[in-house]
Amino acid sequence: MFQNMIDKSMAKSPWIFHVNAGSCNGCDIELVSVLTPRYDAERLGFRLTGTPRQADIVVVSGPITSQTRDRLVRTLAQVPEPRVVVSLGSCPRSGNVFKGSYCVDGPLEKYTHVDVSVGGCTPKPEAIVAALAKAAEILAEKRKEMRQK
Repeated sequence: MFQNMIDKSMAKSPWIFHVNAGSCNGCDIELVSVLTPRYDAERLGFRLTGTPRQADIVVVSGPITSQTRDRLVRTLAQVPEPRVVVSLGSCPRSGNVFKGSYCVDGPLEKYTHVDVSVGGCTPKPEAIVAALAKAAEILAEKRKEMRQK
C-alpha cells in the first residue's frame, strides 16, 4: 500500500538537478525563467534539487570542458536509476561556438546517454518546458520497466 502511494507521488513530482558544464549562462537563465510564474514548470511538478542524489532528471548545459568532464561523470553516477538526462542548448550537443577549442571535450553523448535534447542558442522557454514534459514521460516509462523486472 505504501509503495503504491510513493510511486504515485514520485510520478507527479520529478526533481531536476542542473549541471553547468562550462556554459555562457544563457541556457541557465532560460532554465531559471521556466521555473518562474510566467512559464511555471512547477505546475507540472518539476522542482529543482540541490543534490544529484535526490534528482530524477539531470539537465546539462554548456560544452563539456576538460575541467568539468570528470565532475560531470561523477555527478551523473550519483543520480539514482532510473534517471533521464536532458541536453540543454547547442553546446552539450556539438560544442557550438566553442567547438574545436583546446579545452572542450564534448559532446555530452560521449560520456552518457542523452534522453532528450533541446536545441538552440539559447533555447526558448517553451521548448524547455516541452523537453521537461518529454523527460517526465521517459522517466515514467523507465520506472514502469524497472517495476516489471
